[in-house]
Amino acid sequence: MRISVEGNSEGLRVRMRFEQYRRLLLTRIVLAVLAVQGAIVGLWATFAPHSWYTSFPGFGAKWVAADGPYNHHLAADVGAFFLALTAVTIAALVVNRTTAARIAGVGWLTFGVPHSLYHLFHKPADMGAASFTASLIAALLLVIGGAACLFLPPRGELPLSDPQPVTLRFPRRRPRAVR
Repeated sequence: MRISVEGNSEGLRVRMRFEQYRRLLLTRIVLAVLAVQGAIVGLWATFAPHSWYTSFPGFGAKWVAADGPYNHHLAADVGAFFLALTAVTIAALVVNRTTAARIAGVGWLTFGVPHSLYHLFHKPADMGAASFTASLIAALLLVIGGAACLFLPPRGELPLSDPQPVTLRFPRRRPRAVR
């Protein structure tokens, strides 16, 4: 931990910074990206499952529809699952501890590894090579994000962000009364 002290006439400002702050910051960024991505997919699939089925990931690509018939229950469950992972990821950000980040990472890996393996070994006949490659990359990014949350934070139980600076104020001297 690095400690810096700045002084002025008011007092001392003490700031502590973890030496591994880049790894901790990167962990927070990965958690935030996973949370945003999970929220987008989860909300879409939960509240508009047919739209998600026919249009995911958007931009003209149709990854889910190319892989079999529509099932409202399955599509809505996928959305709920993504929302559950998003909730765990947001909780890790709020708790702001390395252990919570690792727990979120385990959740994303538990989902991401089998999901990626499925996509790797099941290319839908109606899906072009570019779209298939993009879907593999997207699935692997979930694995990479989960692994980053699990292995990137330094050892030990640390907050993911630096502590707030502390200001120690000096008491003002009162002038002596002249007698």
